[in-house]
This record gives sequence, structure tokens and C-alpha cells, in this order.
Amino acid sequence: MAKTSTTKSTTSSSASTNGNMALAVKSGRRKTPARKAKTKTAKREAKIDAMKPKKPPTAFFYFLEDFRKEYQEQNPDVKSMRDIGKACGEKWKTMTYEEKVQYYDIATEKRAEFDISMADFIKRKESGEFDEADSEFDDDSEFDG
Repeated sequence: MAKTSTTKSTTSSSASTNGNMALAVKSGRRKTPARKAKTKTAKREAKIDAMKPKKPPTAFFYFLEDFRKEYQEQNPDVKSMRDIGKACGEKWKTMTYEEKVQYYDIATEKRAEFDISMADFIKRKESGEFDEADSEFDDDSEFDG
């Protein structure tokens, strides 16, 4: 008797022909359902969500901004963001809490501003203040960069 082994494969069916196994391989393409056209309400929701305040960066990203400037001044030959990011991560890991506090304070302050902006946004959204004519905000936010 011949031994048969079971192995995982990406085949959809198999057929026996003259003692040999013939395999049919599945196509890698998947059928995607046809996209529905956006309705007016879906477009309006997307426009409102585009006005939503952006989350502020974490303390690490504020540190990264400062570290990147210093690192590039000290190492002008290094242009790779990968190398800069690695060096920054290593430095962040070795820093004490006292050294990180200034970045945590900045992040906490920005987070508080974001929370206030988000509460205002939610209040305006629920009150129905957003309409087609009111598509522009007074954008004095610092979250955009």
C-alpha cells in the first residue's frame, strides 16, 4: 500500500489521472463587490469628519522633533530617517523620567487643548450646526502642525 500524506496547499480541487495527482490552483484575485455611490448624507458626514480635530502627538514625538534637529546638526552625513529614528528610540529608552518630564508636560497640555476642541466639535455636531454653508472653520488650531 502506498502512503498518503496530508499537506496544506492552496488548491481548490484535485483529480486523479493515471495514478498522478493533478492540482488546480486557485486564482489569487478576489472579486470585490461593486462600490455604492456615496449618498448626500454620507458625503456630508465625510465632510464633517474632515473638520474633526486631529489628535495631538505623544511625548515621544515632541522629543523626536527636538532630537532630530540636534542629531542632524551633529551628524550631517546621516540622511536616513531609519537611522535617526533608531538613535532617537535608543536615547528615549535610556532617558530618566526627569529628562522626559518636559515632553510629557507639552503632550499633556496639547492633549487638554485637544479634549476641549473635541468636546466643542461634538457639541456642534450634535446640535446640527454643521451645514453646507458652514463648511469653513476658523482654523487657529495648532494641531495641524
